[in-house]
Amino acid sequence: MSMSSAAEPAVPVPIRVVLPGGQEVVAALWSRRQLRDGWRYEVTLPVWKNGPGDDDVEPAEYRVWVRAPEHVRPVDGVSYDDVPNEYLEPPSFLERELGPRRPSGWVLAKAGGRGPSRGVVHAVDCTEAPPGAPVLSLDQALDAAQHPGTRLCSLCGAALELDPVLKGFDAGFDS
Repeated sequence: MSMSSAAEPAVPVPIRVVLPGGQEVVAALWSRRQLRDGWRYEVTLPVWKNGPGDDDVEPAEYRVWVRAPEHVRPVDGVSYDDVPNEYLEPPSFLERELGPRRPSGWVLAKAGGRGPSRGVVHAVDCTEAPPGAPVLSLDQALDAAQHPGTRLCSLCGAALELDPVLKGFDAGFDS
């Protein structure tokens, strides 16, 4: 990530923060961070905390990152031009051309019943993969796929990706 301004100390500016119940409070905005799913704003919220005595209450601040624009609103007349921004690095040529990489690994969904073990090998991110199943390495997935009764999922591409390794890359290229 890269910063937009020099190493000057940040001076917070006022911003409205929308609390979970819909109430808005004025907080201090320290910085903004760009993430893949949007922006986060670093704010300090004014709160009360218990003091050293039994009946003492004193002001305090709670620093937290909140989603923007869902949880923040600008304050009229305030400029946000000098708020430090942390930007994502631009994607590489490969990331731009090929898109995001899918998670690596495979999972085995075991089918119930008697007899030889049956199952389906899925990619980790397949919608049909059982939640919480242990992630298999490529070698483990290939071992599982070689058992009779085990098939490769065609929805997530497990069949497309693992079949050539199981059957050999030359299959289908008869000369």
